[in-house]
Amino acid sequence: MAKAKTLFTTALIASLAGVAAAQVAPQGGRAAPQPAPRNSTAALNLPQTLTVYGRPIPAVVKASAIVNGRVITQTDIDQRLALLALANNQPIPADEEERLRVQVLRNLIDETLQIQAAEAAGIKIGAADIDRTVARVADGVKRKPAELGVYLKENGSSLAAIRRQIEGEIAWQRLQRQKIESQVSVGDDEVKAVIERLNASKGAQEYRVGEIYLEATAANQAQVAQQAQQIVAALRQGASFAGYARQYGQSSAAAVGGDLGWVRPEQLPEAIAQTLVQMQSGQLSQPIPVPGGVSIIAVQDTRKVLTADPRNAVLSLKQVSIGFPAGTSAAAAEPTLQRFAAATQNVGGCGGADKVAAEFKGEVVQSDSVKLRDLPAALQDMMLPMQVGQATRPFGSINDGVRVLVICGRDEEQSASAPNPDAVFAQLQEERVNLRARRYLRDLRRDAVIDYR
Repeated sequence: MAKAKTLFTTALIASLAGVAAAQVAPQGGRAAPQPAPRNSTAALNLPQTLTVYGRPIPAVVKASAIVNGRVITQTDIDQRLALLALANNQPIPADEEERLRVQVLRNLIDETLQIQAAEAAGIKIGAADIDRTVARVADGVKRKPAELGVYLKENGSSLAAIRRQIEGEIAWQRLQRQKIESQVSVGDDEVKAVIERLNASKGAQEYRVGEIYLEATAANQAQVAQQAQQIVAALRQGASFAGYARQYGQSSAAAVGGDLGWVRPEQLPEAIAQTLVQMQSGQLSQPIPVPGGVSIIAVQDTRKVLTADPRNAVLSLKQVSIGFPAGTSAAAAEPTLQRFAAATQNVGGCGGADKVAAEFKGEVVQSDSVKLRDLPAALQDMMLPMQVGQATRPFGSINDGVRVLVICGRDEEQSASAPNPDAVFAQLQEERVNLRARRYLRDLRRDAVIDYR
C-alpha cells in the first residue's frame, strides 16, 4: 500500500501540476514588493474608537458554504482533505486539521467562483476534457479510472473530488485565455530591454527555486511563523514540496507547486536573496520573514546565465551491477565489494565492463543519451570531472544490488543558448496575465455572495 501511495503521489502531482502549468505561471520569479503606502486604510476614513455590533464570527469555520447558490458540503471538504493527504503521502496531523480545513474551504470557494465565472462567459468544460486528466492520473498508478475511484474511496476521497479540482483548473485556464490574454500586449522594445539585461548578466548565478509563501499580519505573525515551522518539519520528513505549496501557499506560484522558475537573487526580496546565495541545490530553507508574511524556499537546481553548463553533457553509459544472496551481512559482503571496487577502478573503458561483469557474475545495461543533469546529485558531483572510460565508485546497497557507471561517451554543451526573443516575449506576457488573473479573482471574491453554514 505504501508503494502504491507513493506512485499515486507522483502521478497526482504531475498530472494536476500539468494542468496548472498550462495556466499562467510566474516564470521569472516573484519580484520584490513595492513599498506600501504609509496608511493603506486612509480612504476608508475609519473611526479611532470602534463599537462592534452583532455576534462574533467563529475563528474556525467548520461548516459548509453556499457560493452564489452553489453548495460546498462538509463531504467536499473531507474528501479534498483526504486527497491532500494522499498527495503528500502522509496523514494530516491532528493539530493541523482544523486550520487546514479552513484553507481547503477557501480553495473550494475560489474554485467555485472560477467555474461560475467560466460558465458565465460561455465556457463549457466537457466530461471528455476531465476524463483525459483522470486517465493520466490512473495510468500513473497502473490503474483504470474505475479502479482509481475504488482506491480513492478506500482512502476517504473520491473521483468526484479530483474531477472537481481538474474542472476548476481547466475552467480558470480557459477563462484567462478568453478574458485576459487577449487584452495583454508586450512591445518589441520591452523584449529588447530584457535581452539586453540578460546579456549584461552573462555568467551570473541563477537558481531554480520553489517557494511556499504564507501571508501574515501583525496580529497573526506568531501563528503563521509556527505554521511555517510545522511545514518545514513535514517537508524534511519527506512531504511533497509541490503538494504543500499548492495547498498552503498564498502566492501566485502556488498553482504550479510553488515553482518560481529560474531566478537570480536580485529578482527576489532581500531577505530571500540573502538566504538563497548560501544554499546549495537540493537544500530547503528555514522560514524566512519577508514583507507581508513568511517564505520557505527550496533550491532545485543552479546554473550560470548564458554560460555553458557541464551538467548539460549527454552521456553514453554502461552500468555494471552485482547482487548478493538474501540475508548477506555487510561483513560477509565486504571482501567482494573491495574486489569489485578495485576491478572497476581499472575497468579499462567500456570494453572492459563486460569482462568485470562476467568475473563477478553481474549484469551489464547499456544506456545512451543520458543527461548528466538527470542523474542523482551525488552521481552528478562524482561524474563531473570523470573522463570517457572511467567508472564511478560502487554505489547502491547489499539488498538491492551494488553497481558502477562507466562513461562510454560524453558530448559536452558547446555554448549556452542566446536569449530567445520568443521565449522572452512569452515570459513577459505570462507575468502580466498572471497579475491580471490575481486581480480578476480578487474581484470575483469581492462580488460573490457567500453564506457560511
